[in-house]
Amino acid sequence: MSVSRLNFRIEAVAHGSRARAASFRTLHNEVQTPVFMPVGTQATVKAQLTQSLEDAGSQVLLANTYHLLLRPGPEVFRALGGIHQFMSWKRSVLTDSGGFQIFSLPHARSMSEEGAVFQSYLDGRTILLSPEVSIETQKAIGSDIMMVLDQCIPSTADEATARQAMGITHRWAQRSLVARGDSVQSLFGIVQGALYENLRRESAECLREMPFDGFAIGGLAVGEGKSAREDTCEFTAGLLPVDKPRYLMGVGTPLDILEAVHRGVDMFDCIIPTQVAQRGGAFTSRGFLQLRRGVYKIADEPLDPECGCPTCRRYSRAYLHHLTKTKETLGWQLLGQHNIYFYHALMREIRASILAGGFLELYRAKREILHEDDLDNPVLLPKVKRKKHPPTKLGDYEVHIAMEGFASIRHCSSGEIMHSRNEPMEEAELLYTGQALLVERVREVDSTASAREVEPLVIWDVGLGAAANAMAAIRCFEEAASHAAVRPMRIFSFENDLNSLELAFKNSDKFQYLRHSAPAWILREGRWQSREHLGLSWELVKGDFLETVLQVEEAPEVIFYDMFSRKTCADQWTLGNFENLYRACRGQAASLFTYSCSTATRGCLLAAGFHVARGKGTGQKLETTVAFTPQAAESRFSTGYEVLGAEWLLKWGRSGARIPSDLPESAHAAFEKKIRGHPQFA
Repeated sequence: MSVSRLNFRIEAVAHGSRARAASFRTLHNEVQTPVFMPVGTQATVKAQLTQSLEDAGSQVLLANTYHLLLRPGPEVFRALGGIHQFMSWKRSVLTDSGGFQIFSLPHARSMSEEGAVFQSYLDGRTILLSPEVSIETQKAIGSDIMMVLDQCIPSTADEATARQAMGITHRWAQRSLVARGDSVQSLFGIVQGALYENLRRESAECLREMPFDGFAIGGLAVGEGKSAREDTCEFTAGLLPVDKPRYLMGVGTPLDILEAVHRGVDMFDCIIPTQVAQRGGAFTSRGFLQLRRGVYKIADEPLDPECGCPTCRRYSRAYLHHLTKTKETLGWQLLGQHNIYFYHALMREIRASILAGGFLELYRAKREILHEDDLDNPVLLPKVKRKKHPPTKLGDYEVHIAMEGFASIRHCSSGEIMHSRNEPMEEAELLYTGQALLVERVREVDSTASAREVEPLVIWDVGLGAAANAMAAIRCFEEAASHAAVRPMRIFSFENDLNSLELAFKNSDKFQYLRHSAPAWILREGRWQSREHLGLSWELVKGDFLETVLQVEEAPEVIFYDMFSRKTCADQWTLGNFENLYRACRGQAASLFTYSCSTATRGCLLAAGFHVARGKGTGQKLETTVAFTPQAAESRFSTGYEVLGAEWLLKWGRSGARIPSDLPESAHAAFEKKIRGHPQFA
């Protein structure tokens, strides 16, 4: 039995359960378990003050080594005395090693025994994240608990892949211990092995022999189902030392945490409390509330009558509904504050029940509540006899409901989800109409010109999907036209399979942006002309984009390029495709916007003749891509974007994806010459 720097002490174990109440001492405070740790990835819990977190009862915050290594950098923490001084936080900090973030960037890094090599999303620098670099960075950050660098893979990986990753994790764990040296900071090992019990047993047996201060259960909540996660968690927790804390990484909802406590886990972290708050979600004693619902519009009661947090003491559901609908940041802050209070209150209640010998009674009662939606205002479903339920699947598409409650469309064959992290219209407005400055474009009218002389704004919507981008453009036009004179606007949507739009249209209760006359006309007639705004029209271009790209005679001013990814539709992301698209611009000023920020995509756009810049981030993507024809590169609509420069060119030169895979070897030199000789790098 090895000595822990944390002085971990078990105070009670629940009768008939593996749930346990314990305490341990970090460099900054006494921590009582079970404990939930709010996620402060970049030295901040999103939309929360450290004082608010302290008032809520947060004992430990989680920060991420990968992000803090890139910015502000370990030298800043060394100069300022560590993360506690830096972020004005007096209690404990646990730092993740960065392994999961590296796993989340499969196309932007390479793995080896030495570590993970990746390009900084800030400046394109090549960085080696090794166990030694990770630990040295965590030492500079000054966290109370450090995590070893591990190789994270999908939990559903095959056994050979899982075994290989597990072996690397074990060797990196040993190197992490050596790198820790005589530091007073605690260090946790991470058990891997995917969903294979034999590998989990091997991993636990190997790591138990090393002098770690605690152990984490890694590799879960990355693809497996709820039942498999709970079974693997229970099995793995039973393999870990009784006298050391057990930490389940990245899990989860209140119900997930309750189940894991029952299975013997002590520590948890997850972004869910603040993530669902941003979408208007709140966990309460009366179930999960989605504040976007109209039922709360005039609800004067507090968010949760049993909660004493500042949000519930001061603000009504009606006000929180208003903040959510108007997308005010204050709504995110207040709901996040409440959710964090709720999580900590649940932890305290669980701990008290274990100490008092009543955990199983609490467990059974909470299981009945924590999975429910609002018990007082249930969603009323239509009676089957009066109305048939719309189909949830059509062709190769199905309706997908995100954890935050909004609906999107999933492509069954590839598994790709249209708008997996943001609501469809929210992402369309952020990434496409917002970045394209569509309001400014349609209002760009010469007051002295006649109606016939005004050039229409032509939008090419490449990849119609469920029509979120086209409808965002229509909504933008209609809003602008209600306040000022506008240019005519013509939208051309390119699509070869209308099943995704048909399915969303049939489920318009979930896709409310389609409750407009335009989608019905597009599905029925293939074209729509606004009766209210005669200058607004929308036309469907049916067929494969590779074949139809040059059919539309009107050159685009704005291009929304929203095809499925290169993995699913490789032929839509080739150099030849972008060359055709460039030719279709016919020498006119045109701006292209796409979610992809891959080196391969940007290289093809550059070689095709576009100028390329970094676009805004959306969802989990830290940045997107904006491209301009040379005629648009100097326009006022191109200002404000960071054009790719010499640092990107260096990154491109090192990339394994710098040459399009479909390009014959005889054309490689010419392609490289196009990139290096591009005017934007002159």
